[in-house]
Amino acid sequence: MTLSPAGPEHQVQTGDRTAPSVALRRRWGPDPAGRGRPAQRRGSGLPAPGRGLGSTGLAAAGDPSPRVRRPRRRQYYGCGLVIPECLENCWILDLGSGSGRDCYALSQLVGEKGHVTGIDMTEGQVEVAKKYMNYHMEKYGFRAPNVTFIYGYIEKLGEAGIKNESYDIVISNCVINLVPDKQRVLQEVYRVLKHGGELYFSDVYASLELPEEIRTHKILWGECLGGALYWKDLAILAQNVGFCPPRLVTANLITVQNKELESVIGDCRFVSATFRLFKLPMTGPTERCQVTYNGGITGHEKGLVFDANFTFKKGETVEVDEETAAILKNSRFAQDFLIRPIGEKLPTRGGCTALQAKDIITDPFQLAEESDHMKSRCPPDAAGGCCDTKKCCKNYN
Repeated sequence: MTLSPAGPEHQVQTGDRTAPSVALRRRWGPDPAGRGRPAQRRGSGLPAPGRGLGSTGLAAAGDPSPRVRRPRRRQYYGCGLVIPECLENCWILDLGSGSGRDCYALSQLVGEKGHVTGIDMTEGQVEVAKKYMNYHMEKYGFRAPNVTFIYGYIEKLGEAGIKNESYDIVISNCVINLVPDKQRVLQEVYRVLKHGGELYFSDVYASLELPEEIRTHKILWGECLGGALYWKDLAILAQNVGFCPPRLVTANLITVQNKELESVIGDCRFVSATFRLFKLPMTGPTERCQVTYNGGITGHEKGLVFDANFTFKKGETVEVDEETAAILKNSRFAQDFLIRPIGEKLPTRGGCTALQAKDIITDPFQLAEESDHMKSRCPPDAAGGCCDTKKCCKNYN
């Protein structure tokens, strides 16, 4: 963590972007013993956990946020856009939708045959989100709205009228950490997801079990650190609910630039990370397979960065483990992959890339540190970035 003098101008940081100051957060009124969300906010206000928009597909598909009306962007408190791939015609639920920025961005990507529902516990935010619906539908050229905003709690989706197996994707943007009963949230998400669906979410995680002093610290709660889950507990909760093991997508270390707060935090570290959890149908045992991506996903025609461990280039055959094979077979990605047993010869441009178990990364802190190390080895080009340097960055679009 980076130490700096305490004061209202000092901030919580992750990556190279900055969140609102600790002093500014006090006006939101965090309540560690309350409903799990500070008033008037939808998330942490922390920067995006992804390593650039390319990790969410927005760089390739075209970032829809500039088409979201400016007031929606100004009233945004999330971690950044949480947008997975392959969204056309999907039904998506946004947990803690706030002023509606993510929902309106997603509504453009799912198209008129898809639908986006935003749920928020703050009635004022729901009303703000509804206010700009006609503007966005006209901007996108849709004949009828494909967005709905409802009032409710994300751990009580049934009370809000959300039915079983009604959504393809659920997203959450730095909101689950603000709910004390996180397993209940995951249970509700599992209930409303269709088989083959996924929870794609960004949140803040801790390097250890948080002591009471941190969990009840009002400022740390308001900064989305006091409610952070110990990262290893996510896999336990997911298994208890019925999800496949979490798949790590991106991660960035969080730096607290405040001496007083660091004295409270001690040896605990924090990371913002994006995970995906899949709900698969109950099927028989799966086998390791070799898969070939056909390049059919809009915005990812040359390659698909599925998570931190698997990148699929178009036409290249890759060996995957049993779990990954099951996900690709039984999710919305099935039509975009040729999946065959290991050993079967396929007409590809090259040989099959074998899976090495030792390369699998599940620890978001490890991924964040490796990402930082890679960035330090990538000298910025004239434009100020390294993504045009083939030795440093993967960019397929």
